[in-house]
Amino acid sequence: MNLKEIREIINLMNEHNLSEIEVDKGDQKIKLKKSSIPGAEAVIEQPVLPQQAPEQVTEKPEPEKKPSNLIEIKAPIVGTFYNAPSPDAAPFVEAGQEIEVGHVVCIIEAMKLMNEIKSEVKGKIIDILVENADPIEFGQILFLIEPS
Repeated sequence: MNLKEIREIINLMNEHNLSEIEVDKGDQKIKLKKSSIPGAEAVIEQPVLPQQAPEQVTEKPEPEKKPSNLIEIKAPIVGTFYNAPSPDAAPFVEAGQEIEVGHVVCIIEAMKLMNEIKSEVKGKIIDILVENADPIEFGQILFLIEPS
C-alpha cells in the first residue's frame, strides 16, 4: 500500500468515527488504531513478510552475437503478425532468404484490416523474431536483415 491509500483509510476512519480498522489487500495487511491519548498519531502495523531463499546464481549463456550492420524491420502498427497470406500458404519469407526492396515480408492485421509490410532494403533475412499469430506492438522488431 502506498501513502495515499493509507491516508484514504485514515480519512474513512475519521468520517465514520472508527477507532480501529484492519484492511487486507493481497499479501499486505494494515491495522490502524486511534489512540485514546489526545494528539497521538495512528499506529500502523505491517506484517513482516517471510524471507525467500536467495535464488541460485547460474551463468546464463551469452546471446549469440549478431553483426552490427543488421537492419531491423519494425512493426509500423499494433496488431497481429501473420507470416503467410493464409493458414495453408507458404510463409512470405524464411530465415536465410534473400529479399529485394518492396518484397512483402508479413501481414499485420489491425482492426480486421490486413496490412502488407514490405521490405525497404535489399538483403538476407537473418532472423524472424516473432511467431505466426503473435500480438505485436508498435515499434516491435520483427525481422533482422543483413543488407546486400
